[in-house]
Amino acid sequence: MDAHELLKKITGLNIAAEGLANEMLSGNFRSLFKGQGIEFDEARHYQWGDDAKNIDWNASARLGATFVKLFKEERELTILILLDCSQSMHNCVSRPWGDENSYSLYEQALICSALIAFSAERSGLRIGSFLYDNEIHRVFPPRKGKSHVMAIVSGALQKNKPQPKSIHSSNLPAAIAGAQRMLKRRSMIVIVSDFLSTGWERSFGDLCRCHDVIAVRVSDPVDSSISNLGLLLIKDPETGIQINAPTKHSSFKEAWLRHQNDRTKNWRSICKKAGASMLELPVDTDAASALTRFFTRRSGH
Repeated sequence: MDAHELLKKITGLNIAAEGLANEMLSGNFRSLFKGQGIEFDEARHYQWGDDAKNIDWNASARLGATFVKLFKEERELTILILLDCSQSMHNCVSRPWGDENSYSLYEQALICSALIAFSAERSGLRIGSFLYDNEIHRVFPPRKGKSHVMAIVSGALQKNKPQPKSIHSSNLPAAIAGAQRMLKRRSMIVIVSDFLSTGWERSFGDLCRCHDVIAVRVSDPVDSSISNLGLLLIKDPETGIQINAPTKHSSFKEAWLRHQNDRTKNWRSICKKAGASMLELPVDTDAASALTRFFTRRSGH
């Protein structure tokens, strides 16, 4: 899609974000707070029946009387978006060649991320983001405010210009490790990617044990079918490996479809085992409607 048209679409997402914000703040989203986000409030004299585990021994020794710590529940949730900027995310093959309104995987991922960011901002929540491919390129620490959200969107837009001759693989484990280091309290982490990465399963499971994780897998309908285009040169954008694909042969089509189905099943299996929520987001799907339906299901409405 033309950069001007993409920016115009993103800046118009605020309208869709209002309804999405309400769904994000209900149901499972609110349940994140249960038993989490407990912070120190004040100390007071010990009273009969207080839990001995809450005794503030330092204050008690200093003041010559027994004091206990009182805590309050932190109601301010943080959302962190891990946005995959790797080379495979910039494919655009599902619509007619030369169609300026076609979405690449990355553009759909960017629209999805912007919707979540705008919705979080409307709800007064902290929002942060990592932009990564084979390494983490930009880090936006969680903050509030519209200007911060626009800084995230602007940074992500700049990554919509891949270097055609370079190889930028997806290092999801590095992004997950960075998120774990940054976030000290339970948060919502949204990973928006095609999940063409390796060695991410264990770190993903660790992440899900500490945080509420949503895996958004952007995809292209062409992955589940292939046209009769004769002998077609196919290049893996992550590794640079090329093959000549005999697209007219039924055996090749069957193998292609089987490979794509196995990829999908493996992704779902990993997410289910780790306890992550899953959202499939094809490039020909309206991201606002898909996200609203997703959060509505999570809230049990």
